[in-house]
Amino acid sequence: MKNEDQIILVDKPAGISSFGVVAKVRGYLKNEFGHKVKVGHTGTLDPFATGLLILLTGKNTKKSNEFLKLDKIYEATLKLGEVSTTGDPEGQIQQYLIEGLSEVTTENEGASPVTTGRSDPSPKLSTVESVINGFIGTITQTPPRFSAIKINGERAYKLARKGQDFEIPSRKVKIYSIDILNYDYPKLKIRVHCSSGTYIRTLAEDIGKKLNTGAYLTALRRVKIGDYDVKDAFPLSRFTE
Repeated sequence: MKNEDQIILVDKPAGISSFGVVAKVRGYLKNEFGHKVKVGHTGTLDPFATGLLILLTGKNTKKSNEFLKLDKIYEATLKLGEVSTTGDPEGQIQQYLIEGLSEVTTENEGASPVTTGRSDPSPKLSTVESVINGFIGTITQTPPRFSAIKINGERAYKLARKGQDFEIPSRKVKIYSIDILNYDYPKLKIRVHCSSGTYIRTLAEDIGKKLNTGAYLTALRRVKIGDYDVKDAFPLSRFTE
């Protein structure tokens, strides 16, 4: 790279934070130019997620606001029938129980146990389609407790890890479309075109609640931000060579 003022597209792999990607690119540019170069991101991805990160370098870091409000497209894989404390594979996973009901076992000798409150058996594709269509348009979301949102100056996920009690304000977001790419219970893969500020983890959990099965994300990939496409992005290995 001959110019310090860049817009760099990176295809983030799983297992590294967005800040970790920034650090690697910053180190690469320092070696390239022989001095520190400012590097900033225009919207994070969770460590388990993959896909498009837009990094700005040098003087272009001042343009971050131009990118933050761009619409996004994600490909998300949900697992129905279970929930996660974080909404993703990094949390504690457990079977979904219908809120307000509990598991009941008969005490009569020789009687078969009776369980209530379990998640529904695998919903039909038509049911999944109907539920998903209900999320298209302007919806209200409450961002997850394990998120980078600041509460009184501190990241929500740090407060959550400390076990502190706090509330995150709900917000309005817009879902332009949701396409089902594959459905084979308990796996549901969807493609979501949404406004900035949308939490796909929350969307997955809300879909699971409406289906009465529960759900959490097992995989998430961001494929577009505005007109920028992950197909045009560098692999992270480009900056670690």
